[in-house]
Amino acid sequence: MSEVPGLLKKLMEYEKSDFYPFHMPGHKRQFKNSFAKSFPNPFSIDITEIDGFDNLHHPEEILKKSMEWAAKIYISHKTYYLVNGSSCGILSAISGTVSRGGTILMSRNCHKSAYHGVLLNDLKVKYVYPQLIGEFGLQGGLLPEKIEELLISHPQIEAVLVVSPTYDGVVSDIQAIAEIVHRYHLPLIVDEAHGAHFSFGKKAGFPVSALESGADIVIHSVHKTLPSFTQTALMHVREGYVDMGKLDRYVHIYQSSSPSYVMMAGIENCIQYMSEEGLKEMTAFYDRIKGVRRRLSDMKGLKIFTGQEKGEYGVYDVDCSKIIISTKRTGLSGAELDERLRKEYHLEMEMCGPDYVTAITTLADTQEGLERLCEALLEIDSDISLKEKNDNGEELLSEEYIDIGSGMTIAQAMDSPREKVLVSESAGRISAEFVYVYPPGIPISAPGEVLEKKIIDLIMRYKKLGLPVQGMEDEKAEYLYVVKVIESNNEWEMMNKRKTKQ
Repeated sequence: MSEVPGLLKKLMEYEKSDFYPFHMPGHKRQFKNSFAKSFPNPFSIDITEIDGFDNLHHPEEILKKSMEWAAKIYISHKTYYLVNGSSCGILSAISGTVSRGGTILMSRNCHKSAYHGVLLNDLKVKYVYPQLIGEFGLQGGLLPEKIEELLISHPQIEAVLVVSPTYDGVVSDIQAIAEIVHRYHLPLIVDEAHGAHFSFGKKAGFPVSALESGADIVIHSVHKTLPSFTQTALMHVREGYVDMGKLDRYVHIYQSSSPSYVMMAGIENCIQYMSEEGLKEMTAFYDRIKGVRRRLSDMKGLKIFTGQEKGEYGVYDVDCSKIIISTKRTGLSGAELDERLRKEYHLEMEMCGPDYVTAITTLADTQEGLERLCEALLEIDSDISLKEKNDNGEELLSEEYIDIGSGMTIAQAMDSPREKVLVSESAGRISAEFVYVYPPGIPISAPGEVLEKKIIDLIMRYKKLGLPVQGMEDEKAEYLYVVKVIESNNEWEMMNKRKTKQ
């Protein structure tokens, strides 16, 4: 018998270590805190659809009441508990608002699950691109006028999907975008996965939620920034521009047929805490984060993203709980800073880019943990070497969001005959695979897009920096599948005949 790999043992050993999480889930493993003090042993409440406990796929009793209660708190017409993460909500929203083979307007910085929704429904996509904050190489916001331009020039669009806040906490002007989208009698879907805390933190100083700004469907990952289990999420819906019956049908397609009662109880517990004691905690949390930002504002080499860009680059507001540290003025890459924080200080960041690291903070973070982050960054900054001049190659970071030419739809590219080529030799070809760095899981290139030289250079640079380039079948990310060049009509006919027989 082979030896058990020992995942549980490794998790238990890690739990006893002094590694501190500046990453999701938002409970930060603080199970003795007030939000979890009454939560029992999960094994004791892990049941199935037995008498008296309702059915998530046909809720009539306790689950129906629980989701209606949640909808009242969020002031939505309907709120769904999602146990397959925000991806389930995004897939449901796309499938429920756009006809098969139809067209969706989507921000290019959407999570990969949005692209999967496009693939599954064989949709055509028109992209709106975020602005770029050049000094940091981060995504800015979306300009409402750009969205209107696309709606005017592409009247076949059936729905609009945008991301706000971004992974880095940048919020777009959702109210203005919603007003524009509604003028064309279309639904606005907002992936607010990283803004689940907004609804409870507005008075404390956090941005206003998309739900309050006029969006029709809003998806929240409660596990990302609130004290809830990984994989728990919510989808809120407003009546008017959404076919509620069609959306409901797709939610039940994408949800597991065996939903976890532990997760659903965790969602309810989280909402109850946040709507009561959590409201006060959000104010205290906001003050703690402001203190962290003040301490880090005087670093000489490393630089913290302050959000002073509000009003520029499409930035309407900024979530201060995301701590973004730029290494551009130093001799360190983002991956090297990430590694130092992990190895030397036992601080685990959420993610790193070529020249920055991202820390996710939540109301569950301890003062000790925040102090450790400040002291580590200040100590690294004190002995860091400054760059005398910038490497022009670093500007390639922004090319992740250039307007890429599209040769086919995602579905067409993935279903077409394909061949494998070296990534370094794929310029000018049409990609048949996704390429992204995970996290955050935003495609650098999607199937159907032309692989321009700038994109190839960006992928090669990410690989050289040791970033987790993923999405391709080749685990080493050396080869990429591209759409095969068909030499003659006869070859096309033969390919189609083989597909028909299969």
